[in-house]
Amino acid sequence: MISKLFKIIFIIISFFFANQAKSKNIDYNFNKSELSNYLSAIISFNNHENEQSLNYFNSSKRLLRSHENYLKQYVFSLVVNQKVKRAIQEIKVLENKEKVDFFESYVLLSLDSILKKKYNKSEKYINYLSKFKNQGAYEKAILNTLKIYTSTFKNKKLSFQKSNFENLDLLNNTFLKCYLNDTSINTSFDNLINFASVDYSRYLFFYANYLLHENKKDEAKKLFLNQDPLNSGLLLLQTKDWLVNNQTKKITSIFSCKSEKDLLAEFFFLISNLYATQNDLIKSNFYLGVSNFLNNKFKANKLLAVENYYNLGKFDETKKILNNFTEEDKMFYWFKVKINTKIIASMQNKDQAFNYADSEFKKIKKKTDKINFDMANIYKNFKKYNKAITLYSELMKNFEKNSDNYADLLFRRGGSNERLGNYKKSDEDLLLALKISPNESYTLNYLAYSWLERKMNISKAVKMLEIANKINENDPYITDSVGWGYFLTGRYDEAEKFMRRAIILMPNDPVINDHYGDILWKLNKKLQAKFYWESVLNLEDTEDDMIEKVKIKLLKGLKIESNSS
Repeated sequence: MISKLFKIIFIIISFFFANQAKSKNIDYNFNKSELSNYLSAIISFNNHENEQSLNYFNSSKRLLRSHENYLKQYVFSLVVNQKVKRAIQEIKVLENKEKVDFFESYVLLSLDSILKKKYNKSEKYINYLSKFKNQGAYEKAILNTLKIYTSTFKNKKLSFQKSNFENLDLLNNTFLKCYLNDTSINTSFDNLINFASVDYSRYLFFYANYLLHENKKDEAKKLFLNQDPLNSGLLLLQTKDWLVNNQTKKITSIFSCKSEKDLLAEFFFLISNLYATQNDLIKSNFYLGVSNFLNNKFKANKLLAVENYYNLGKFDETKKILNNFTEEDKMFYWFKVKINTKIIASMQNKDQAFNYADSEFKKIKKKTDKINFDMANIYKNFKKYNKAITLYSELMKNFEKNSDNYADLLFRRGGSNERLGNYKKSDEDLLLALKISPNESYTLNYLAYSWLERKMNISKAVKMLEIANKINENDPYITDSVGWGYFLTGRYDEAEKFMRRAIILMPNDPVINDHYGDILWKLNKKLQAKFYWESVLNLEDTEDDMIEKVKIKLLKGLKIESNSS
């Protein structure tokens, strides 16, 4: 971050002196102010402080004609601030200058032409895009899709050719057939949502949307009969709730495959999502801004921005976007409650966060299984274990006793009982969960680790943990458990290898650091052991009882603890 800041400062200073050399008539103080604002704009933009960044850009706008990087950064800021039309206008002012020669400028100019039905002009801009196609991960995909869409919109017939993006080809082919009302559209949607190698369940919404536009309400409802009520995506859960409550206009009013804008909006949402998975949140938010400009009715897509800004710790931006969601859309609103709960816990305290979540939960009428499931998990996370157990037990009545969801509820209820010290009930739940789903690594880990902590069934527990590790070898908690099992059975060298890996996977976990210290002590690496014990005292999540135990170990060594951690 510091090196990036110095790089920005260097660029600004270099630009300043270059300008000074070119013109003796520049007012030094005025330019100093503009450069200061420009520097502030870039820093604010890189920190995802959107409104502040745009204000600084506007205060240094005279640099637009003299600094080659200014326009691109300004355009990005405008788009992220939902001022796409203005961004396009700024590009057009300098359209014949070298300063507009960047990929995103031609994307915007191409879209502007498509929206005005000037397809020939759009094709001209798309040709300009081709020189940037190898610039990054997704430029070629954007280029190919814009070519296909523009040609199809222009000629009103499917213009399709295979690319190197098989999954994207499948999506584009389906949407364009829907646009043209192709007779094979149902088959295309079926192929899409049942595609084996990728989860395309999101596109159940678009299939249902198409069927509703065709007045096939019963067929749309059938799509959701086997939908997982606990683990499906938020868009699908909300769509099902709309269908159950006969609010079909909520579905048909936000998207139409006959709309060129809506089709392009969905494509650019996909691109935004891809950039988010690469942690390129600047480009993710840019293309999400483009998507929202094209179809601002599709509020569900704004949830990606919520996730982006929340993960960056930009809670004000997060809450601003969450204001788009109200109680009338139950599942979206519940997502809002969950995010707000996390923000309150981070900015205020856990008691206030819990009280907020509990209060909002009680206000919701006709709670879905998903809402009850989430609230049970919230109770568990806030150590309200009895409340969690009650909700998990109620939910279990709604599922087949041999289903994966039933096994998952047993696992969660068993974990809650274990936290309360109800070990008999906990073991019963966890063993029954394993009978239903014998290769569920987290259930294997939880039960086995509980046995290790209670000094029972240690050999069996270690074997269970080895199985769990084969299934899920990169999970830090399972890796820690295997190492701890080896420690308790005196296999210290093997224990050290696993615990060292667990430390790499999760360096700031107090339990893992404490365990590693114990293992190092047994290996007679006492200075190293004390280093890891001391680190436990400085970690944010270390609980008070662990602090006291570690302090004793630092004073007297491991003999007092005798492997009891």
